Amino acid sequence: MASKGERDVEIHVSSPPPDDRDAARPLLPAACEAYSVSAAILPFFFPALGGLLYGYDIGATSGATISLKSPTSSGTAWYDLSSVQTGLVVSGSLYGALIGSATAFTIADFLGRRRELVVSSIMYLIGALLTAVAPNFLIMVVGRFLYGIGIGLAMHAAPMYIAETAPSQIRGMLISLKEFFIVLGMLLGYIVGNLFVEVISGWRYMYAASAPICVIMGIGMCWLPCSPRWLLLCATQGKGDLRETKENATRCLCRLRGQASPDLVSEQVNLILEELSYVGEEKKAGFSEIFQGKCLKAMIIGCGLVFFQQVTGQPSVLYYAATIFQSAGFSGASDATRVSILLGLLKLIMTGVAVLVVDKLGRRPLLIGGVSGIAVSLFLLSSYYTLFTGAPYVAVIALLLYVGCYQLSFGPIGWLMISEVFPLKLRGRGLSVAVLVNFASNALVTFAFSPLEDLIGTGVLFASFGVIAVASLAFIFCIVPETKGLTLEEIEAKL
Repeated sequence: MASKGERDVEIHVSSPPPDDRDAARPLLPAACEAYSVSAAILPFFFPALGGLLYGYDIGATSGATISLKSPTSSGTAWYDLSSVQTGLVVSGSLYGALIGSATAFTIADFLGRRRELVVSSIMYLIGALLTAVAPNFLIMVVGRFLYGIGIGLAMHAAPMYIAETAPSQIRGMLISLKEFFIVLGMLLGYIVGNLFVEVISGWRYMYAASAPICVIMGIGMCWLPCSPRWLLLCATQGKGDLRETKENATRCLCRLRGQASPDLVSEQVNLILEELSYVGEEKKAGFSEIFQGKCLKAMIIGCGLVFFQQVTGQPSVLYYAATIFQSAGFSGASDATRVSILLGLLKLIMTGVAVLVVDKLGRRPLLIGGVSGIAVSLFLLSSYYTLFTGAPYVAVIALLLYVGCYQLSFGPIGWLMISEVFPLKLRGRGLSVAVLVNFASNALVTFAFSPLEDLIGTGVLFASFGVIAVASLAFIFCIVPETKGLTLEEIEAKL
């Protein structure tokens, strides 16, 4: 009998009938996915800390730049930073994330999901400590880059590990909960920044505060088992004895499922192997295969979602948050860190709502409803800067609507979908491309915003983002499938 707090779950999910080409393809029924709730917690929690550290960096950096540039509280002789130097401090981790996600393309399948997250935690720790103790600007930038490499590796491996180890019945909730951890990290960063912003060398404490979390993440990932799907993938590519690997994968999956029946776990392992044997006789997937067949469809879905996630203006709308609150006359608006905490709380609440409903309502309804709200909010922001400049409440409503709708849709669902749609054989490489597109488009929007604002004006620019949001809505309607309740193998067969 399961102990208190645990339960065995068996849910039958009917999959859509495969087409003629997939008639012989074995599907992994969700009925095999009996699991214990308590056993599913830690395989989610430790990878999710990688997302929390990413969010913490965003939040802490907003306060750290204020502290670092202050002549009274920076505690350095090199506080008088130019705009370029400040930009390097703020965006250094973003460039590092680009390097990390590009590196993941070549090393992900070699290291495996678990070891990639261990390496990520090490890079996080080195980067955080190096930034915190930096004796000069150059060392600080190096620390920011190393921390960013940790971000790139973590944001690549964490959704894969969670997707490949989570039961299909709660996979959407768990991967969406990783976005909740990112937002929670932002909120923690804003709070820590607010606490230390007026302390001498407060920026050092802000960055050093993440070090204990890095250590917990690394130790936790060393303790967790490998992804059974990755083990079986390696075995089918000639790396290791298949029989021994199958036994190892069965042990790992039993540990991940807790109270699940060993017979059901063994059946699940056999069906994963059958799926891998179906996809081709080649021992190793080539680069060109990423842009062929089902993986090309997955690439269009995944990269399209993370691209629209950024180019609908997400970095830029938040950039205007303090200005909008100031114009509305809110007393806390004069303090940027307090405004950030307010928005962080809203993001956290709305992400929590998405986590609770994603496996009930599905991915598509949340995307369609949320992105529709994003489009409305962007046109409202545009109207404020062009028609209703004397009515700041319009901008406040638009800003809150944007943040809420983003956290119901693109925020969690983008990361969820890219971890689900890629075939196992090419999941590591495909997801690394999607993560690279995410960070590259983020950088594009962040650095193109100011020149475009000067060229066409703020109102027109937000209207342009609104048009892009409408285009992304059409993309979701026509291209993005529903994956609720399906195993990863059923999703692959459905594409």
